[in-house]
Amino acid sequence: MWYKLSGFGDEISPDFEKQLKILKEEEIGYLELRSAFGKNVVTLTEEDSKKIKEMLDNYGIKVSAIASPIGKVRAKEDIEGQKEKLQNAIRLAHFFGTSYIRIFSFYPEEGMSIDELRKISLERLGELVKIAEKEGVILLHENEKKIYGDTPERCLDILKSINSPNLKAVFDPSNFIQCNVKPFREAYPLLEDYIEYVHIKDAHFSDGVEVPAGEGDGEIKELLMSLKKKSREYFLSLEPHLAHSGQFQGFSGPELFKKASQALKKILSEIER
Repeated sequence: MWYKLSGFGDEISPDFEKQLKILKEEEIGYLELRSAFGKNVVTLTEEDSKKIKEMLDNYGIKVSAIASPIGKVRAKEDIEGQKEKLQNAIRLAHFFGTSYIRIFSFYPEEGMSIDELRKISLERLGELVKIAEKEGVILLHENEKKIYGDTPERCLDILKSINSPNLKAVFDPSNFIQCNVKPFREAYPLLEDYIEYVHIKDAHFSDGVEVPAGEGDGEIKELLMSLKKKSREYFLSLEPHLAHSGQFQGFSGPELFKKASQALKKILSEIER
């Protein structure tokens, strides 16, 4: 199989066990861990981790990635605080048996030029990647609106400039739509060699509203058809944002998450024919 299904459990419910029940019902074997017990993933304690692991094992679900908020701050915010969060994310990655940690590439300060944002972002990402190299984890840069790496050209700049096997791309079609970029026709050709992981999130160009995969302008079927030809495995992680789309966390609820899951499976069944 060229893919493994995952999902943001906190899009389903704030109740962690409810998340796992829905994932199990939908035959999704992995969780992208962003929060649990009302805490962001990078603030989870060892006790929290053990409790989560026990619950995951009970449902036969594994962790695909640590969905950290690292780099989702202003460019000049204290980098030591980001490094501390990364160290905790690394501890969690090792504990849950994943090598992937999702990160971002910083928001500009008020009045900051794109050139200055680029310089600071690359410096800081470089520091984080050095830690990742030492610890044997892979940082997945997500294209997020209004950070330095929001367009495909700037994502490519980051990946080429840092040039490390420990920094790869997580490809988010909806986020490219928010930047008025056609995900498959414009972003994919630039980034295909760096894509390690995919967020399944679709949206309309007209209003930016998120919809189930295949119902928007995210060109998700075309993307997945191309990835299938690569003769390797990808995580496809559901982050549908069907009920609420926020800067730091989206939400769908159980029924809409199921709808999103079934929409993705429909596309995959069409591809496999």
